[in-house]
Amino acid sequence: MHKKLHAAFICVFAVALCRASVLDAESNRTASAEADSQQLWKIQKLLASKKFVDLTHAFAPGIPHWSGFPEETHKTIYWYDKRPDTMGSGFFSELFTHVGQWGTHVDPPAHFIKGLRTVDQIDLKEMILPLVVIDVHAECAKNADYTLPLERVKKWEKDHGQIPVGALVAMRTDWSKRWPDAAKMENKDANGTARYPGWTLPALKYLYEERRITASGHETTDTDPGLATTKDDYSLETYILSTNHYQIELLTNLDQLPEAGAIVVVSFPKPRGGSGFPARVFAILPQRLKRRKSAPQADFGVAAKAR
Repeated sequence: MHKKLHAAFICVFAVALCRASVLDAESNRTASAEADSQQLWKIQKLLASKKFVDLTHAFAPGIPHWSGFPEETHKTIYWYDKRPDTMGSGFFSELFTHVGQWGTHVDPPAHFIKGLRTVDQIDLKEMILPLVVIDVHAECAKNADYTLPLERVKKWEKDHGQIPVGALVAMRTDWSKRWPDAAKMENKDANGTARYPGWTLPALKYLYEERRITASGHETTDTDPGLATTKDDYSLETYILSTNHYQIELLTNLDQLPEAGAIVVVSFPKPRGGSGFPARVFAILPQRLKRRKSAPQADFGVAAKAR
C-alpha cells in the first residue's frame, strides 16, 4: 500500500513538475515576445536622441528649376473667413500646380526609361538607407565644371572603408548655397553655357554596379554637368535611371553632415504611375543631439502668462 502511494506521489510530482516547466517556458516565451515587440520602440527612442538634418528645400513659385518646365502656380481655394476669391470658407486649403521634378525631388527610373519603375513602385525599404557623403566642395569652388572622378570615390573608401551595399551616395558641392537664385544655380558664362558640377560615368558605374548602391543624390539641378546639359546631353542621368534605381536632385545642407555614419530617410507621396515628385529628405546623424539646459520652472509660468 505504501509503495503504491509512493509511486502515485512520484507520478503526481512529475506531472506537476512538467506542467511547471511548460508554464515557465510559456512565460519566458511571452516575456521574450513582449520584449521583441518593443524592440522597435527602443530603436525609435535611440534615433530620437540623435541629431536630425533636413536636406530639403522648401518649394514655391520662382524657385530654380529646369528651364524646360513651366512655373509653379499656387493659390488659396478655401479660407477661414469668407472671401470673394475662394471657393468657400471655414478652413484653409490650397491648390498647387507644378511638375513632378519640382524643388528637392525624386526621379524614378520611368522618368527617362519607358517601362521601368514609377514613383509608386519604389520599395519602402529603399527609403531608409546608409548615407555616404563625398565632399568635393573645395574642388567645385575652384572649378565650377568639376566632375566627380572614380579616383575620388576610391579615396573616400580609403578614408572610411567600403561603401555599404544599399547606400545613398550624395555628392557635396555646396551648390545649394546659391539657392534660391536661379541665375547663380545655372551659372551661365558670356556664351550662355551653364557652368555647374556633375558626376562621371566611371564613378557612377562603380557605385551602382560594383558597390550596388540604392540611389545617389546631388545639390545641382542635374546629374550631368552644365557643360553637358547645355548641349542637351543627359547621358549620366539616363545611365542611373536605366539601372532601375532612383536619384534625388536639389539636396541641401550636405555641409552639415559627416562623410560616413549617417542614415538618410527619403520620403515622398505616392502618385500612381508618377514620373517624379517633390521629396522630403532628412538625415539622422550618429552623434547625439546636444540637449539644452532645462529652464527653471518659474520661467515656464512667466512664458505662459506672456502668451
